Amino acid sequence: MLFKTRMRPRSSSYSRPRARRVGLVVVAGAAALAVPVVAALSAQAPVGLGTAESFAVLAGSTVTNTGASTINGNLGLSPGTAVTGFPPGKVNGTIHKADGVAGNAKSDLTVAYVDAAGRTPPLAVSGDLGGLTVTGGVYKSKSSLGLTGVLTLDAQGDPNTVFVFQAGSTLTTASGSRVRLINGAHACNVYWQVGSSATLGTTTAFAGNILALTSISVNRGVVLSGRALARNGAVTLIDDRITAAHCAPGGTGGGGGGTGGGGGTGSARPTGTAVMTTIPARVARQVARFGTSVCVKGNFRVAVRGLRIRRVVFSVGGRVIARRGRAPFTALVKPTPGIRTVVARVTFTNSVPPASLAFRFRACARAVVSPGGFTG
Repeated sequence: MLFKTRMRPRSSSYSRPRARRVGLVVVAGAAALAVPVVAALSAQAPVGLGTAESFAVLAGSTVTNTGASTINGNLGLSPGTAVTGFPPGKVNGTIHKADGVAGNAKSDLTVAYVDAAGRTPPLAVSGDLGGLTVTGGVYKSKSSLGLTGVLTLDAQGDPNTVFVFQAGSTLTTASGSRVRLINGAHACNVYWQVGSSATLGTTTAFAGNILALTSISVNRGVVLSGRALARNGAVTLIDDRITAAHCAPGGTGGGGGGTGGGGGTGSARPTGTAVMTTIPARVARQVARFGTSVCVKGNFRVAVRGLRIRRVVFSVGGRVIARRGRAPFTALVKPTPGIRTVVARVTFTNSVPPASLAFRFRACARAVVSPGGFTG
C-alpha cells in the first residue's frame, strides 16, 4: 500500500520497490494520513491506437464467447477466422474477420504495443495493485501484475492525464476487483501493456485498454470500459460487457487513438522519489485491507527507498529517533498495544520539495522503535 499527496507547484515522485516490499504512506508537508497514492515521474502523451481505436475486441487467433456478452464497438480478428458465440453475444458495431480492416488494426495494435512498452521513465511496482491510488505516469513490473480489491486512478483534475501500466508477464485480477477513476480520469487514457496474457476475474469492473502480447481471458460478468486487444492469441468472453472508451475531441482526454504515439513522454518534471515499505510485505497488505481495525502482530521493519534522497529523519509520535544521510534507511518496529504512526521526513538533492512518509497502524502489543533497529 502506498500513500501520497501531490505537491504543488512542482510534482514530487515516488517509486515502489520490488520483491515482497509494499509501500506505505507518502504525504507532502505535515504527516497527514490520507489517501493511498503513488505519484508518477512525468506527464505522458496518449498511446496512439490508430485504426484499432474503433475496436472493443481485437484478437489474433480466435474470439470465443459464451452467453449474452455485449460488445459496444467493433470486433476484429486477424489472421484467424474463427469468431464464435455471436449470437447469443451481441456486437454493437461491425465484425471484421481476416479482412483488410482487421489486418490494419492489428498492425496499428503492434505499433501501439511497442509504444506502450517503451514508455519512460517508469516507476517500479510489483505484485498486487489493490488498495493503491496512483496519479498519471508509467508504472512497470518486470514480472506479473495483479489486482485484488480496488485500484484508484487519480487525474488530479486534468482530463488529459495518461496512465500506462507495463507488465513483464501476466495481468490477473481477482473476482470482484475494480479500477476506479476519479478527478477527471478517463478510461480511454489508461493503457495496460501485458507481456504475455491477461485474465480478468469474475465480476471485475475494469478500465483501460488492454494490449496483450498473447491472449485475454474475460471471465463471467466482467464490465470493461476500454478495449481487449490481443496481438497473437485469443480473446475469450463469458457473459461480459465491453465498451470501447473514447475521449471527447478537443483535448478532454485524447487517449482514444491516433494521437501522441511514438513514445513521447510529455513535459519532464523534477525527479526524486521516496517510498516507505514494510518488511515483510504482509504487514502493509494487512493495513491496506483492514486499517487499524485489525492489529499488527510481531516485529517488522520499515524502510525508505527512492531516487535522489539527501536525508531521512525518522520519528514515532513526534519524537525523533534517527537522522540518516545515506542508504539503506531502515527502522525496526517492536509493537506494544495502541495506534501508532511511524514518520519519515525525506529531503531530496534536487528541486523536489520535501515529503513526509507515514505508516499508521494498530499494534497488538505500544509501538516502540528501537534506535538499534535503524541501519545505514
